[in-house]
Amino acid sequence: MKYKLIWSDEFDYQGKPDSSKWTHDIGGHGWGNKESQFYVDDERACYVQDGKLVIKAFKEKKENCDYISAKIKTYGKFSMQYGRVEVKAKLPKGSGTWPAIWFLGNSIKEGSPWPLCGEIDLMEYVGKDPNKLVFSLHTKAYNHRLNNHRTKVVEIEGISDRFVEYAMNWEKDYIEFFVDGESVVRFNRGERSLDHDVTGWPFDQPFYLILNLAIGGTWGGKIDDSIFPVAFEIEYVRVYEIDGDNT
Repeated sequence: MKYKLIWSDEFDYQGKPDSSKWTHDIGGHGWGNKESQFYVDDERACYVQDGKLVIKAFKEKKENCDYISAKIKTYGKFSMQYGRVEVKAKLPKGSGTWPAIWFLGNSIKEGSPWPLCGEIDLMEYVGKDPNKLVFSLHTKAYNHRLNNHRTKVVEIEGISDRFVEYAMNWEKDYIEFFVDGESVVRFNRGERSLDHDVTGWPFDQPFYLILNLAIGGTWGGKIDDSIFPVAFEIEYVRVYEIDGDNT
């Protein structure tokens, strides 16, 4: 399959993330997972420096939360449907950290709540389980609250010691995930009985990208306060469409 680059951020500038590409989610309501951070639009918590996007979490009181961090998204700026995504990132260390590279269907903003909108987790990681990467799909019929979602745990020694490329190929009938160019799992449409409709396979619509560093919560677990400040670093984000000339 051939792909053509259609959108990217190489982080070859300084200061705040490019506002033509990214917006911030702000708040401290726990985000459905009883998380402990308050997401802010603050250059201390999210900035570009030395060719990298840095999302940094601090132990700092903000309203009802004991930590601040950042969550940025491309909603309203850029969405994709099918294609390839590549994100090169270095994961934070320490118990309580929960960085993620993920997607939500645009329909969540248009009347289809989670999980009907669909969720693609290109990469999730919790510091309490070092070296374990998680790749998942969530739908109304198959999601983590029902404990029946499509998910794959991959263990790679020293995964938080270096920059690693996380990628996915998203086509009409499958979504496949890669780590440094090696396929780790492929989820195929039709493997589940409800894949014939939007409750089982909502992945035929535009999705937007989210980058965030959560702290604690139902999965992030116990927080080690000695690790702060702690950072999730991203070297690039590249999105490709399927090249129409694949003959």
